[in-house]
Formats: sequence, C-alpha cells, structure tokens
Amino acid sequence: MKPIKVGLLGVGTVGAGTFNVLQRNQEEIRRRAGRGIEITMVAARNLDKARAVVGAGVEVTGDPFAVVNNPDIDIVVELIGGYELPRSLVLQAIANGKHVVTANKALLALHGNEIFAAAQDKGVTVAFEAAVAGGVPIIKALREGLTANRIASVAGIINGTTNFILSEMREKGLDFATVLKQAQELGYAEADPTFDIEGVDAAHKLTIMSAIAFGIPVQFDKAYIEGISQLQARDIRYAEQLGYRIKLLGITRRTQTESGEGIELRVHPTLIPASRLIANVEGAMNAVLVQADAVGASLYYGKGAGAEPTASSVIADLVDVTRLATVDPYCRVPHLAFQPNQMTDVAIVPMAEITTSYYLRVYVKDQLGVMADLTRILADAGISIDAVLQKEPGNQVNLDIIMLTHQTREKNIDAAIAKIETLPAVIGKVTRIRLETLS
Repeated sequence: MKPIKVGLLGVGTVGAGTFNVLQRNQEEIRRRAGRGIEITMVAARNLDKARAVVGAGVEVTGDPFAVVNNPDIDIVVELIGGYELPRSLVLQAIANGKHVVTANKALLALHGNEIFAAAQDKGVTVAFEAAVAGGVPIIKALREGLTANRIASVAGIINGTTNFILSEMREKGLDFATVLKQAQELGYAEADPTFDIEGVDAAHKLTIMSAIAFGIPVQFDKAYIEGISQLQARDIRYAEQLGYRIKLLGITRRTQTESGEGIELRVHPTLIPASRLIANVEGAMNAVLVQADAVGASLYYGKGAGAEPTASSVIADLVDVTRLATVDPYCRVPHLAFQPNQMTDVAIVPMAEITTSYYLRVYVKDQLGVMADLTRILADAGISIDAVLQKEPGNQVNLDIIMLTHQTREKNIDAAIAKIETLPAVIGKVTRIRLETLS
C-alpha cells in the first residue's frame, strides 16, 4: 500500500520534533499504521532552518497555502499556532478533502465548533491529541477509553509554566516575580508569559476537555479565568502549614444549581490537600484527574510540552488518521466523543453560583474584637469556618488571619468579603483562593 503523504505547517520546536521522531521510528510506526507515513512538503517562515531539519528530499515552501492546496497531500499537520491564519489554513485543507492534525489548542477553543462541523460535512477527520497536555494521551482517554462512563468531573494541572513557578515558590520561598524571571531564563516561560501565568492557555485546554467529557460545544468565552500573577509566597507557605498545596487548576464538572444541571468551567489557583497525588505533581509536569461513575478516579500524568513529548501525540494522531482514512466517516470516533446530533447545550454555570470551599487571608491591625467581627460577618452570610491560623508577617503590629471555610456559594463569599473589607481594622484587600478536596 502506498505511503500516506503529509504536509507539515511549521518547523519550530514541535514541527522539528515531529519530523525527527517520525524519521527515527519510521519502521515501528509503519508496522503500527499498516503503511508508511511520509512528510513530503513543509511550510516555514525560515526556509534555511526548515531545510536543515528536513533535508533535501522534502519540498520546502514559504507559502502554507501551497501545502493545503497540494493535491498529493493526504494529511495536513498544523503546528504554526495562533488564531486566524491557522483557521483559514485548516478550513481550506478540509474544503480540499484533507484530514488535519493540529496541536493548536487556542484555535480549537475559539473556532472548534466551526472546524468540526466543516470536517463532518466533508467526511474528514480533525485530530488534536497534542493540543492538550503534550504527550499525555488525555484526549484519547476521554473520547475513547472512558466511553462507557458518565464522566462527573475533570480537574487538571495543564500548564507546565505555572506549575514550575508554583513549585519553585513553594520549595524555595521565593516571590512570583523572581521565579518568573528564572522560568524565562530556563526557557519554561515565554518572553511574554501572559497566556500562561494568567490562565488563558489552561482555559483553552480545559474548554476542549469539557466539550469531550460532557458532549457540549466548545465555549471558551464562558470560561472563568484567573491566573497566578497575584499569588504571594506567604499564601503558599500558609497553605502548606494547613496541609494544602496551591496549584493552577482547570476544573470542569457536572453540577446542580438552583436552575437545574449545569457545567462548571473554571481555571484559577486552588488549594488541594497535600495528600492528593495531583497535589504532588511538581515542576513543568502535567496531570489530569478524571472522576467517572464506572471506573472511579483515574489520573493521567506526564510531560505537557517539549519537542518530542508533543511530537509523540502528533504522530499518534497521524497513525490513527492513517488507519481510518478509508473507513466510512460515520464509523469513525466523533471529534468530541459524542455523535454530532447528540450534542447538548447544557448551560455553563456562572462563578457566582459555584459551590466550593475557600481560603481567606485578612491582613488586620492587632486589636481586640477583630476575630469576632470576622466570624460574625461570615456567620451572617451562612458561612462556617473549618480552620483558623494567625500569623505575624514580619512585624509585631499587624496580623494575617487565615481562615478555611466549609463549602458555600461564591456569591455568599463575595458578599462577606465586601463587608470584611469595610472593617476599620482590616488593611487592604482580602486574599481569596478557592479550595477543592478532589475526593
């Protein structure tokens, strides 16, 4: 059987890794796929660099549309990143009847509904294992491995940059700005790290996983996003003393609200009990915890970025598409796990209606009656306290009062915080971090 011909868009870190792994393991891959998989054409901005990677036997062009419009190309691999250009290229490839493999989580989070609908109409596949958690096969697990289950929740450490920063802050007691600079020097963080540290990258990935887990459209615009740039080293230290670790967590789950069933879709710093496996995921590693009715809890762990870990997922998609290229489109695994006509539009729950526990740190003047005022305000809002810690952060005049609450609705904690911040003894804003037991 003749080899599948692949057009590669982008020969950066992941593109080069994909080409190199495919070349190195070509015989093993051919045995698994049932036929050869060859990259025969690539598009890149830096033509000399691309030629140095792929050698003389591969056509190199600066025009990515030349790849997607080439009638000899069977599968287009999109690894250039961004939004609008990749959207145009992917839609053109689909219109030309080509299968697509992409690692572009931002593209799918924003334009996935349009892209999947176009692919369905044309009878081609869009594969995207590498878009979430790098080399960790979480998409295949959610879409295929857990297909017998009703999934209850997905919670993940899905951004290696922020996990590295939080790990260093905890282990070395350093502040955020210092560790971010180190992360940039080590290559873990970009020169402009906004998407990572403000939670946007994690929200792109969570949006995709939520759609697959629950059979809903991708709805990035409805995700709640809060990053780690405002976290202080003392909050990480206090959390540790209380038996918790702080991670940037993406959480999506089925939940019941006053108006019926909804889906939570949120990214934010989260206290997790230190005894949980996911709380002990350190450095730039990723981990995703899935709760489902039949299998219970399952944890998926590994490298979430890097040339070869991500290339591993790209090539796995290439093998899957190669195996299924001649299969009736209606017999293939649906893009978002559920048949397109069986998707449901369950409402994304507003943050005000989320129910969880909270870590509150209140910086106060050391005077009589402060604790009584705080507990009264919380009690009036129907919020009970689980634990209290009092600390002197560097002087003998003021105090940090740290409280862990039992579960309550976010709107209740918002109202209580607003009243606490009006107390004469309270200095500045209340620090609020959500807490999840993940039990």
